[in-house]
Amino acid sequence: MNKTYIPTQKSKNTDRWYLIDAENQTLGRLSTNIAIILRGKNEITYTPYLENNAYIIIKNAELIQVTGQKKLQKTYKRHSGRPGGLKSETFSELQKRIPIRIIEKSVKGMLPKGSLGRKLFTKLKVYSGNTHPHTAQQPQQIYLV
Repeated sequence: MNKTYIPTQKSKNTDRWYLIDAENQTLGRLSTNIAIILRGKNEITYTPYLENNAYIIIKNAELIQVTGQKKLQKTYKRHSGRPGGLKSETFSELQKRIPIRIIEKSVKGMLPKGSLGRKLFTKLKVYSGNTHPHTAQQPQQIYLV
């Protein structure tokens, strides 16, 4: 009979920081890799109901790419909660205004819904420029193909 794997306290204490450059990366492929790392599916000790201690820093979010005609056709909607409060804008408009939100929304949709997904989403740090304030954590650079 299979035994349930429960990680020890020693293995849960080590925080790992990863740095990913989003320049000229495709949005969907980048987002799936981020979601896999946040969930811990790249680790040998993956447990679906436990939080992973991986933090991800994304830089150059304004340089993310999409394929096809999505720059003009993909729409992002938000609602204020008031009657007639629906606002929508295209990918290119949102990329000019708030480029961080594109990656955040994409990754959040790939994480589990519920308290675990909300906890994992707080470990994602997205920055539109080339600099970030997490140099003290000595993040490991990840190159995605």
